[in-house]
Amino acid sequence: MDIKISAVLNTINEEKNIDRALKSVKWADEIIIVDDGSSDKTLEIAKKYTKRIYKHKSAGYVEPARNFAISKAIGEWILLLDADEQIPTSLADKLKEIAQKMRGIGYVEIPRKNIIFGRWMKASMWWPDFHPRFFRKGKVVWKDEIHSKPQLLGEGIKLEAEGDLAIIHYHYDSLTQFIGRMNRYTTIQAEELIKAGHNFDWKDLINKPLGEFLGRYFANRGFEDGLHGLSLSLLQAFSFLVMYLKLWEMEKFADQEVSLTDLKEVSKKANLEINYWFKYGNLSKNPFKRFFQKAKNRVT
Repeated sequence: MDIKISAVLNTINEEKNIDRALKSVKWADEIIIVDDGSSDKTLEIAKKYTKRIYKHKSAGYVEPARNFAISKAIGEWILLLDADEQIPTSLADKLKEIAQKMRGIGYVEIPRKNIIFGRWMKASMWWPDFHPRFFRKGKVVWKDEIHSKPQLLGEGIKLEAEGDLAIIHYHYDSLTQFIGRMNRYTTIQAEELIKAGHNFDWKDLINKPLGEFLGRYFANRGFEDGLHGLSLSLLQAFSFLVMYLKLWEMEKFADQEVSLTDLKEVSKKANLEINYWFKYGNLSKNPFKRFFQKAKNRVT
């Protein structure tokens, strides 16, 4: 039996990317476009590839429109793609093979190659960046919260973390794009912190950005990506600073006492963390080598 595959894309002002994305899924049995109110040539370009185009009220981010888009597909299998992504031929062949031959599988987690400022980022949590983007209809359900993880139902598989089996994601090509998206996302994230009952604490302005930077640059080896890794780790940390400042703003800039004694204590703890990672951050990925390196460092 021939299994049908539906390619599903959500769009808003993607005239720069949409042609590349749609061209990469021409092999699908149908293409579904759900647009959140584009004012550029996105829909004009999309009409060259499909008549299955729907509109959805924008929430400022894609998650609320995901399930709506999936509901319009008629294929048994869904390939969910963002407009700034591309499916290479090798991955397309693999997905078609899975759909036809693997009967007991409900979803497939696919790696993504994040291209940022012209470079494929291979560290600092950017790779392999698995996402369940190929699934049987009803087996993956998205929540409405921004950057939320979908609910996975049934059994799934992960593809190998290989470049030719990865979605190509043209993530950020400029600082202007990064900062513009950061400004939009941090507002939404600050609102979600309020909904979750989180109250602003001035210490978060130091602890949260620092934790994000150390986690990406050292714990997830962002230094392996050179200047790109350093810059992106700093930018991600800055986004945390902005998010918590916006939380403060949403609390009407309520004053909090910041004593030099308290600031010194927070700084002391921050310095301990920084020194720890400078000492141990470049340890081998091999757990046995890492153990002996740590032991040697403690002795010396």
